[in-house]
Order: sequence, then structure tokens, then C-alpha cells
Amino acid sequence: MQASTRQIMAMVRAAMLSLPRRLAISLSMIASIMLVVCVLSAFLAMAKGFEVTLQSAGSPDVAVILGSGARNEGQSEIPAETTRSVMAMGGDIGVVRDPSKALLLSRELVVPVEYRSHDDAAGDTLTLRGMDSTGPAIRQDISLSAGHFPTPGSREIVVGDQLAASYPGFGLGEQVRLGPIFWTIAGHFSAQGSAFESEIWADLDTVRGAFDRAGEVQSLRLLLVQPTAIETLRQAIEQSTTEQFRIVSEADLYASQSEGTARLIRLFGWPIALLMAAGAVAGALNTMMSSLSDRTVEIATVRALGFSRLSALLATWVEAMLLATLGVCLGLAISWVAMNGWQASTLGANDARMAFRLVVDADVMLMAGSVGLAIGAIGGLLPALAAAQLPITAALRAQG
Repeated sequence: MQASTRQIMAMVRAAMLSLPRRLAISLSMIASIMLVVCVLSAFLAMAKGFEVTLQSAGSPDVAVILGSGARNEGQSEIPAETTRSVMAMGGDIGVVRDPSKALLLSRELVVPVEYRSHDDAAGDTLTLRGMDSTGPAIRQDISLSAGHFPTPGSREIVVGDQLAASYPGFGLGEQVRLGPIFWTIAGHFSAQGSAFESEIWADLDTVRGAFDRAGEVQSLRLLLVQPTAIETLRQAIEQSTTEQFRIVSEADLYASQSEGTARLIRLFGWPIALLMAAGAVAGALNTMMSSLSDRTVEIATVRALGFSRLSALLATWVEAMLLATLGVCLGLAISWVAMNGWQASTLGANDARMAFRLVVDADVMLMAGSVGLAIGAIGGLLPALAAAQLPITAALRAQG
């Protein structure tokens, strides 16, 4: 066993020392694997960042009531009589009450609005959310960065930090046209980087009046006593009305919304990465066959001296894995430096622009790195087997 180990180590060392003779083709293998890792990391980081941004907006302590069959707030409608019925509920229904014994809830309405900056002729669709004054307090991790929340009945808005940083014209005290009227930016708010930071918040009645949606409510948000109290709330609403509603925790609502888009991003990313990986495998195979051709005399000589076939196989395969590891390390390093925290945007659940940051975390690195190492393992296997089966006499004769 010790003799076999020494043979393998000697063959591996000889292969490493001969790498400078094949520097150009070895670098091409490293570069191709690095490129595959970077591309796959980019798609996985986009999907991960989108999921993190949406899921961090949801809280298990907040219940959201939507119309029956609605997957998001834009598809929902809550009748006015239902809203009044819920607000009038007494007793223990699992919802926190304020000092006046009123339920701590927020009636909300989401309106996609077009925003054009001075240098942007096309414009973007943003989310304007009308809510009761209790809306910010119900949500977790919401804090003012500057200014104040809208005064009820006023044409004031507060803007999420990410949105304010992405678009000009949302400075404190400035006026912007959203829909038919001008709004004054009363403040900026932080939501710890969640999807809420891509929204604009305003007073519910003002939004309804500006967009001719008198009395309309798309969702009700209620602060639960504890996450499990959502079942108590469901039972209370089922007993008080014959209409069907979707009652979910805010965390589940945003998790379901993130799943579809993240899956779509991965659906585009994986075929592209795998197609590139197939090309990289071919490149790795070519590199290692060139290595085998370059080291034919060397392998034949040590085989004639009594070295085992296993030592020749492992030396060639280890060389391929070393080059693949270098490509993976470079690809992951570039991905982390260039992409981690990089801001992107896409359409959210309500057909409005949502900003998010790419996340290159351990899961993304593990997946992309595994693909890179698999390229080296597969591309180096056939040449390694060929090295083990190399006829000694034929190889020596070929070199004269």
C-alpha cells in the first residue's frame, strides 16, 4: 500500500512539474470552467436575491385577507361590507387590539403607476400602495430614514430607500407626478432591504380619490397575537360571513409569490449553464488528451520501471481536477466580488418594478462550484483511463 501511494504521489508530482509545457491549453481549460461558474452563479444569485427580498418582506405575525382565488393583492377585491364586518368583530379572534379595543388592521390598495424621470422617455411602472395610518406599524422592521409618514387626507407619500436610490426625483420635499396628480415626498423608509423598499406608500383615501376607486379595498392586514392565531381568525371570519376569502400569513403570501419568478430565473439559467458546461467538458477532454500526448514517453518509462496503471490514471485525473479547482476558485471569487450585493430589478407580483440585490451565498457557491468540478472530473476521466491503458512498447517506439 505504501509503495502504491509513493508511486501515485511521484506521478502526480511529475504531472504538476510538466504543466508549464502545456500552459496555454491549461489556461484555456481554467478559463472555460471559470466562465461556466460565473454564468451559473449569476443566475442562481438572481434567483436567491429575489427570494430573499420578497420573503424578508413577509411576517408570520401578520395575516393578509384576500378575495377568493386571488394569488396577489392586484387580483383581489374585498367588499366594503366585509371590511366593516371584520372591523366590527368583538371577542378573541387572534388579532391584536389597540387601547380603544379596535382591531389593529390596515385596509390597503395597490395601484401600479407609471413614473418618468426627466432623462427616461420610456418610464417604469412602480407600486403605489394606499394604506391606513396603522399600515407601517403593523409591518416588521419598518423605520423612517428621513421625514415623516403621510398625514391622513394629504397628497404626501413616503418612498422606500431602494426605490429612492434607484430613481431621481424622489428627494425629500420634491414633487412627483404619479397618475393624475402631483405628490409631495414626505419621507423615506427602510425595510431592511425587503420588497417593501420598492414601494411608495400613501394615505388610502387619497389614493382612492386620485384613481377613482372610491370604497375599494384589495387586502386587509391584521397583526396577530401570535403566528398560530391565524387559525382562530379563519374560524371567526368563516362564522361571520358566507363569502369565501383567502387568509394567509404575510410570510406565506410573499414566499408563494417569490417561488414562481425564482423558478423562471433558474429555468433560463440552467440550460445556458449546462450548454456551456458541455463545451467546457469538451475543452477539458481536449486539454487532458494533449497532456497525455505530451507525457506519453514519461508515462511509458515509469510503467516500464514497474509503476502501476492506477498511478498513471490518478496522476492524469488529479491534473484535470487541479485545473478545474483553479477555474472554480477564480469563478467563485469573481462572482462574489462582482455580483454579491449588486442591485437589479424585475417585475414583481403586481406588475410593478421591484428592486432586489443579488445574493452569492454558500448555497450558490456550492452549486456553481460543484458543476465546475464535475466538468473537470468528467473531462479528465477518459484521458485518465487512456493513460492507464497506454501500451508501454508502442509509446516508447512512437518516440523513436
